[in-house]
Amino acid sequence: MGEDVPDDIDRRLLDLLQVDASRTNQALAEAAGVSPATALRRVRRLTETGVIERQVAVLAPRLFDEGLTAIAEVSLDRQGAELLDAFEARATAEEGVQQCYRVSPGPDFVLVAWVPDMNAWSALVQRLFTQDANVRNVKTYFSVRRAKFEPRIPLAPRSS
Repeated sequence: MGEDVPDDIDRRLLDLLQVDASRTNQALAEAAGVSPATALRRVRRLTETGVIERQVAVLAPRLFDEGLTAIAEVSLDRQGAELLDAFEARATAEEGVQQCYRVSPGPDFVLVAWVPDMNAWSALVQRLFTQDANVRNVKTYFSVRRAKFEPRIPLAPRSS
């Protein structure tokens, strides 16, 4: 198995970190059934190689009820690689855009955005959709309640 492909120990560590990245190295090692030195070395390698992109705090949306979550389907007029890349770069540079997916079939992109209010949404719409002559259609849905948000990727042990 290649050095950059997570093995079963890496997968156990990654699974545990996805549930709670704040645990100490000692607690992580104990839960994974490895030594603290092994856990520390492997987590460092997984971070250095980009398997672990970053560690964040997931906030409770009930504390920020004044904001809006918008899910937008975006279709471009022309889908050349450079045009798709250009729209993606602009979308991902927007602070309010939390997630950006290039999808097929259907629209070209699906965006998930969080903004503090409708004025902020209108400003984002102006910057991303209205000023871009290549945006053909935008269909937006506003969330009334978040029933589930789970960024965890389920990791089963690798089959031999």
